[in-house]
Amino acid sequence: MNREKRRNAFLILTMILMSIYLIWRMLFTLPFNQGVLNMIFGILLIVAETVTVLTTFELFVQKIKKKNWHLECPIIPSEYYPDVDVFIATHNEPADLLYKTVNACTFMDYPDKKKVHIYLCDDGNRPEVAELAKQFEVGYLGLADNKDAKSGNLNNALSKTSSELIATFDADMIPQHTFLMKTVPYFFLSEFIKDDGTWRLRREDEKDADWKLGLVQTPQSFYNPDLFQFNLFAERSIPNEQDFFSREINILRNTSNAVAYTGSNTVIDRKAMEDIGGFPLKTITEDFETSVRLQQAGYITYATDEVQAAGLTTTTISAMIKQRIRWARGILQSLQNTRAIFSRKLSLAARITYLNSFLYWWSFFNRLIFILSPILFALFDFQIVNTGFWDIAVFWLPSYFFYSTAMRYLSGNIRNQRWSQVVDTIFMPYLIVPVLLETLHIRETKFKVTNKSKSPDQNKFNDLLYALPHIFLLILSIMAMIRFVYGKYGWALFYSSIIIFWLAYNIVAICYALFFMLGRRSYRQNERINAAEKVHIQHKNQNYEAVTMDVSDQGLSFYVSSPIYIPEQAVINLMIQASRYKARLEGSIVYVRKEEKGWRYSAVVKPVSEEDKRQYMQIIYDRLHSLPKQMDPWVTAYDDIVRNIKKRVVQSFIEKRRLPRIHLHYPVTFENGSSGILRSFNYRYFSVSDFRGEDLSENQLIFVTKSKIKVILRRTGIAASKKEEELLLVENLNSLAEQNLIDKLLKDLTGTEQSFAIPKNSNRSELK
Repeated sequence: MNREKRRNAFLILTMILMSIYLIWRMLFTLPFNQGVLNMIFGILLIVAETVTVLTTFELFVQKIKKKNWHLECPIIPSEYYPDVDVFIATHNEPADLLYKTVNACTFMDYPDKKKVHIYLCDDGNRPEVAELAKQFEVGYLGLADNKDAKSGNLNNALSKTSSELIATFDADMIPQHTFLMKTVPYFFLSEFIKDDGTWRLRREDEKDADWKLGLVQTPQSFYNPDLFQFNLFAERSIPNEQDFFSREINILRNTSNAVAYTGSNTVIDRKAMEDIGGFPLKTITEDFETSVRLQQAGYITYATDEVQAAGLTTTTISAMIKQRIRWARGILQSLQNTRAIFSRKLSLAARITYLNSFLYWWSFFNRLIFILSPILFALFDFQIVNTGFWDIAVFWLPSYFFYSTAMRYLSGNIRNQRWSQVVDTIFMPYLIVPVLLETLHIRETKFKVTNKSKSPDQNKFNDLLYALPHIFLLILSIMAMIRFVYGKYGWALFYSSIIIFWLAYNIVAICYALFFMLGRRSYRQNERINAAEKVHIQHKNQNYEAVTMDVSDQGLSFYVSSPIYIPEQAVINLMIQASRYKARLEGSIVYVRKEEKGWRYSAVVKPVSEEDKRQYMQIIYDRLHSLPKQMDPWVTAYDDIVRNIKKRVVQSFIEKRRLPRIHLHYPVTFENGSSGILRSFNYRYFSVSDFRGEDLSENQLIFVTKSKIKVILRRTGIAASKKEEELLLVENLNSLAEQNLIDKLLKDLTGTEQSFAIPKNSNRSELK
């Protein structure tokens, strides 16, 4: 049995066990004789469990059917590629953010780039955005009054363009150069078929007149850590929280043709948009409703699993909560507008998917029930489940184990049950009321653009206010735990273990929520993106080669195996070269640090010219981001909690110097007869220990290395290393640098070759 069959068998077995558990709960555990309140809370708990399990069952079924609904991107002749209008929707985003997106769009590959028509769709009618469009020689479609929000903006663009296909991007979403080549060919699956490994035109009898592709959605991806990764110090252990939907849930929806359009990184058929009358207006999630209306019009919406663009995720707690409230209310609005759950224009499978979409937003209420239930039992003596320990062990324990494991199979290790419940716990206090109001048709009608700028530290207190509901629930949970455990020992503790586990599990989730709300200070205005690219460094007549570690809009860091001499504040020239791009930069070193891989130099940089800036932006952003794609299976809840406590309590120290400090053990005898041991060297200074001789009063000291390099030092009287060493200033440093003797001096001192230095006569004129 192969891996896929084993997975499917496991999912089916999980559904059987969970069904048995739910039937047992409904028939044998309701507290019929325990009073009205107990009965109400007992029913609420069963409903919460049932809704949670049944919504997951639908995903299990989709996972089992997933392989049958995979579309392969065809290879088509160049002449078949149609004209494409690229819409970049902007409202109030800054021009420097738009610059990166427009720049990337101009670099997208296409057989005939004259067929790619890029438009800045600006519903703010801003002069600086019009100027940006002029700078890049792309179209500008202004709209003065922000009428009908994003839908009005895109409909205005639709009315003034005519290409067969439309690609849509949010202002911050930067496409890779492959975006169009990985999406446009899907629209020709009705005309091409793969035969013996080769794509060819379909014959008339092979064509399906009813097969219409309306939309291709690529995953939403982000190059900056989201707040779950950042605030919980988990950038290296968990994927972006939205990856679970974009790379799993939306892909699974291919099986029911209920893929959600997420507003960006998408290619849409113009005729399909005309058939549904353009982007819908009476909703705050026009993207989601667009996909529903396309499906009702008989079009297929397809989600791919290959990331082709990345953008900025929210960076403040308040912005993230407002974003989720907008999504919740907007999706419920759209489900009501389209009557998707009951629409006969959709398949039964699609309607079940949309029922699950509705029920998902009630999962936060379910989470509140799961937190309150053991508190009510252990602290207030509510009897909401009428059962004994061994019944729970027989019916609940196996189903819980299988269900937890099945969640890993479902998500491809992007998400597990623990992290799902952490996310739900964090959002829970702020989504219950909006979901209830929207369900009752009390609507939010104003569209709000998500703020993705970094907040100043003074907003941290406001963020902590969001933790008040979690603090209240944590206090209740701890009180319930103390009261329930107090006085129990031996078998009494054993028989109480289910409730103790339940309370402890909730306490851990609430602790995650509190750590999340505590936040974390951000020191960077620009995101650093891991990138290993060749970089050539030039300072005066010295040239070096290195490899970058990370790059950002205003800086980069690079590794060299041996330290190199670049004076403080000195202007250096750099040439960074990737497979497709090359950029000239100038900058200065801001710090140097010794690491396991070698010496890491960090520099602030700026492009030499406008063309260099455009190339450098592509070097930074035309790549897959380096954040985790899957969860680290070895990181447990204990590890997460301990890491968060350590990071917040223990102040970490990272040595950052403008010049490298090179440790030595170099016995030296000076010309005046005194001697000592050189312990460290940072080019400007040596430190010396065991300093002795007949005459220690001389301020100037001279020694000569084995390569006949004369080094002139001056005593400073400054003590170092707990007063055991003295600093000696290198007086002839500039002379040594002008003669290109620095690297040779270091070799004499350390006995190692400076492999990254380039001979003086090397041709690096391109750096100038």
